[in-house]
Amino acid sequence: MMGDNISTRVAYGRALEELGGDENIYVFDADLKSCTMTQYFAERYPERFYNIGIAEANMVGIAAGAAACGATALVHTFAIFAAGRVYDQVRNSIAYPGLNVKVIGSHAGLTVGEDGATHQSIEDIGLMRAIPDMRVVVPCDAHETRLATAAIIAQNGACYLRTGRGGVECVTDSIAGYQFEIGKGIQLSDGTDAAIIACGLMVQEALRAVALLREEGIQVRVIDMHTIKPIDKEMVIQAAKETGAIVTAEEHSVIGGLGSAVAEVVATAKPVPMELVGVNDCFGHSGAPDELLEKYGLTAEHIVESTKKAIRRK
Repeated sequence: MMGDNISTRVAYGRALEELGGDENIYVFDADLKSCTMTQYFAERYPERFYNIGIAEANMVGIAAGAAACGATALVHTFAIFAAGRVYDQVRNSIAYPGLNVKVIGSHAGLTVGEDGATHQSIEDIGLMRAIPDMRVVVPCDAHETRLATAAIIAQNGACYLRTGRGGVECVTDSIAGYQFEIGKGIQLSDGTDAAIIACGLMVQEALRAVALLREEGIQVRVIDMHTIKPIDKEMVIQAAKETGAIVTAEEHSVIGGLGSAVAEVVATAKPVPMELVGVNDCFGHSGAPDELLEKYGLTAEHIVESTKKAIRRK
């Protein structure tokens, strides 16, 4: 899974470069341009690229000032810092005054790998979606990331975009009629026995789980919920009504992330059995990405077991 495929951070960097002809776009980075992939923009548009150094809070403040002067400002660092270290500045300097700043959190989740627990951001979705009027987007592959990048830049106001370190298989580029819209999920497969709602690289694992379940005669719907906030309530409610069981899958803590967002909708609109696949209230460890996904239960096989459990509870 982590082989020669394109990572969402690389896809983001290339998309930013393509969109950089807009002279209103200003890019800020915390001395990580070769990691966040803002290097492509920096090489092509150096007059609108600013390396603030390892001073993330200052970076957010400067970007807020640029936005207050009419710029579309994008700030970049590792997700653990983008959501954690500068939470105060994102909340009070960007979201509260309603400024047009996009926060890009790179190297999110367990698959940052050998960098270990201190850099494995598994709380960022929860932190960002709790901020009023903050949009939270978690694309699953390169194709979706390119479209998501254009969408958040076109969207006025605060956005958080989560990208990953390693390469992932592209699964959305072959979907007929695929259209990316903030706040609208994408159904990737149909089924009436249960629905798996996933985001990020767990979308690919969900599709693998569906193939395994199909071998046992179990037909499962897969929804790519690339936008965690605003969540696509209509699609969640429809899945609950038509399948009667929901499983969520995310490379994030089960507390506060996609699973929590879906559960809030299900509990208030159409209660059905739910199972949450994610990191279960613990820190990660240093290790190879695939080994970590296995250790923490973020694989197709674990999704299969959770789906069967949800179906038994119907």
